[in-house]
Amino acid sequence: MLVLGTLPGEESLRQVRYYAHPRNLFWPIIFALFGETLPADYAKRLDFVMTRRIALWDVCAMAERRASLDTEIKREVPNTIDDLLDVNPGIATVAFNGGTARRLYDRHFARRSGLLYLALPSTSPAHASLGFAEKLARWRALRDALDGIASS
Repeated sequence: MLVLGTLPGEESLRQVRYYAHPRNLFWPIIFALFGETLPADYAKRLDFVMTRRIALWDVCAMAERRASLDTEIKREVPNTIDDLLDVNPGIATVAFNGGTARRLYDRHFARRSGLLYLALPSTSPAHASLGFAEKLARWRALRDALDGIASS
């Protein structure tokens, strides 16, 4: 499973951590999907996703952007996602953390047959039109996809 965001926000860049903004719901959602308690320790969070075979990356390697707004991404340079998928044929699912990640992916990469693509709502605090419970319900597709991979 590969979960793609767009580009790290200011707080994530400052801390050099994925989804570091305290109001970003990514980590609470991931742990809630498995009925686990969210640890404060970042290394434990990474261990948790790694043991569940979830990889985290961003569509963009770099871009121009005002503040942390995905809507402000301009002149993006994509990461080498095709290369990652080529050397990791075990990746069966690509999940997009938000519509902008999906749109940027589709701008730079062709969808591959044989891969499942999940369009999930953004966990960013900038996308507060959905609350935690609704986002969690929609992110259950990620857990379902992982369960399907494990039973194959």
